[in-house]
Amino acid sequence: MVDVIDFHAHVYFDVEQAEAAQRICETCRDKFGVEMGRMHARPVGPHPDGSCQLSFGPDKFADVTTWLALNRNGLVVFIHPNTGNALADHRDHAIWMGAVRPLNLSIFDAPSGKE
Repeated sequence: MVDVIDFHAHVYFDVEQAEAAQRICETCRDKFGVEMGRMHARPVGPHPDGSCQLSFGPDKFADVTTWLALNRNGLVVFIHPNTGNALADHRDHAIWMGAVRPLNLSIFDAPSGKE
């Protein structure tokens, strides 16, 4: 069994959706006390679109993911655990709400002996 440190939910958006994404992220932050990252108008890291990251512990997983599923207003949300293996977390343990988007996984080094 792998231990989950925390979760990240990335709310993806384009220019026209930026305000809606910000409202969703701010509401989620205020409602559940999650940590909200910056609004990135362009792709950052492995993410193919503009995004905002929400960070939360396993104790908030059910509430946050249920709320996002019901309130994402058509935006794509990518959720993954953080276990210390970033490649597997983004590639193998991902949860998608909406369309699956192509991630740039080449930024992650495969852990020796695990891939």
